[in-house]
Amino acid sequence: MFQNLDVFKTAMSLASHAGVKQAVTAQNVANSDTPGYRSKAVKPFNELFQQTSGGFELRTTRTGHFGEMDRQSAALVGSASDSDPNGNSVAIETEILNSVDAKRQHDRALAVYRASLGMLRSTLSKQ
Repeated sequence: MFQNLDVFKTAMSLASHAGVKQAVTAQNVANSDTPGYRSKAVKPFNELFQQTSGGFELRTTRTGHFGEMDRQSAALVGSASDSDPNGNSVAIETEILNSVDAKRQHDRALAVYRASLGMLRSTLSKQ
């Protein structure tokens, strides 16, 4: 029963993805004045999750249940076509938003981990 706890693996993967996203964002900010530097981006976690594990389909009760904001921000992650005259494509505003998103993603992973650990503890203590 407890040999394969996918929720912990998923939370760990989400947290490590957030760390990679934060590192790439930091690298972009550090090179924001480097001539010719092209900003880098990390694929959204849901795309990577779908590719590696087959993923799962979220069920909604109505259209727009999860909102269009998440889909739009995921589509903008890789769009770094505008650049400065020196060829640098880093936009500090975008990197700030990416950093906040990485922090939220990490907090979400920790919340899932803590909640799952709490449920596991309460299940084991009642036996």
